[in-house]
Amino acid sequence: MAEEFLVNITPQETRVAVIENGVLQELAIERNRSRGLVGNIYKGTVCRVLPGMGAAFVEVGLERTAFLHVSDIAGGPRRDSDDANELTIERAVREGQQLVVQVVKDPLGSKGARLTTQISMPSRYLVYVPNSNTLGISQRIEDEDERQRLRELILELRPDLRPLDELAGTVELSRLAESEAGSGGFIARTAAEGVQREELAADMLFLERLWQSIDERIAAAGAPQRIYEDLPLVLRTIRDISLTTVEKVRIDSKENFVRVREFAEKFTPDLLPRLEHYPGERPILDLYSTEDEIQRALQRRVDLKSGGHLVIDQTEAMTTIDVNTGGFVGHRNLEETIFKTNLEATHALARQLRLRNLGGIIIVDFIDMTDAEHQRQVVRTLEKCLERDHARTSISEVTSLGLVQITRKRTRESLEHILCESCKTCGGAGSVKTVETVCFSIFREILREARQFDAQRLLVVASQAVVDAMLDEESDSIVELEAFTRIPIGFQAEPAYTQDQYDIVLL
Repeated sequence: MAEEFLVNITPQETRVAVIENGVLQELAIERNRSRGLVGNIYKGTVCRVLPGMGAAFVEVGLERTAFLHVSDIAGGPRRDSDDANELTIERAVREGQQLVVQVVKDPLGSKGARLTTQISMPSRYLVYVPNSNTLGISQRIEDEDERQRLRELILELRPDLRPLDELAGTVELSRLAESEAGSGGFIARTAAEGVQREELAADMLFLERLWQSIDERIAAAGAPQRIYEDLPLVLRTIRDISLTTVEKVRIDSKENFVRVREFAEKFTPDLLPRLEHYPGERPILDLYSTEDEIQRALQRRVDLKSGGHLVIDQTEAMTTIDVNTGGFVGHRNLEETIFKTNLEATHALARQLRLRNLGGIIIVDFIDMTDAEHQRQVVRTLEKCLERDHARTSISEVTSLGLVQITRKRTRESLEHILCESCKTCGGAGSVKTVETVCFSIFREILREARQFDAQRLLVVASQAVVDAMLDEESDSIVELEAFTRIPIGFQAEPAYTQDQYDIVLL
């Protein structure tokens, strides 16, 4: 499927939109004041060890201390292992110890950055792993002859490497560093498919020299200190683009277009004919209605062409997606209508996961299907739709409650968290108290104040909607309350107050 990349660059932020067949599929945003940290290398100091969590907090010079789990330490245990003899966090690190670590997850919400001591350095075709001497091939390269060819080419260049049969993914390196230490291991990335020996050799030399310069900085640096910062978004995009799918890369900044061309000449010369400066007066992200699609990606409801729709709710614990038939009534019978709606929903759902960059636990409530074969087809279709997702995903079968559980690797903030903030009125809850509820709360508070204090008069300060309701629908209640408390009650509308905010002033 042909991809087109639209790159919008301003002094404040960079936005990269991935278009497939004229439809927005992914959006990456990087703001200059809050650049992502994933890939950065730091020299930090362990400030607290938590045996009960199997983790430690590391001070690396960020706003919040970063988090290092024992499974992310070279030679550490798997998360699902019960081996009592495996490395524990107390034996792995100690307070005050200096560590060289790399960020694998940006700070998310109230959580600090996630760290690993298993450093990896990606380039165009290879990933260099300094603390290993192993050789791996990306699992996305499925042709076994091509896998074997790449193994042989890399072993010609580095005969000391120990081949690994399989990796969980291009960047899934959690177990790679467990092998005996060497002068650095390599993983062939998906982009290495079909490349020749000379290109691999140049990539290998570049990575080894880059790591040598980083290693020298580590030796001379104190802690906490940033040692290495990953490339900016636009250059990372050029580095990681798959030449087999990309059709065109349009960049709307002449200055950055020249910079990207220079980078591509050095690292991805085959991409040069596909780079294009966009000089049009129409904003580049207005092409293919991209700006409109971004706005729709911030809404809860996603309409399907058939008339059905999805409802997406993102919470701190998980994301829930509800599938509804809506206005789709089908043509044959109820089971067929439900099946077709669920099949259509899988395509929209997979796109929304990529576009909104939803990660962690995702629960999908498909419309209940009684036919087991229909359930299997829906799950298989969802798996196929997610094959193009660069983030690692895992999908369960339909549970007894009719739910499908998805886990999607999360390294950066979701689109909503980047572009939006919690509502100041509802505090992110998505709802506020009704005017009637607030009125009744004020009545109770007036009774409480009248019993406790000897006031000559009470003044209720509230929003305009609440004051209007008090003087209209609740006017009889106010008269009864004044007679009962023998205290006159006045009202004042305050435009700055939210609907559920009020004060009672004693005069």
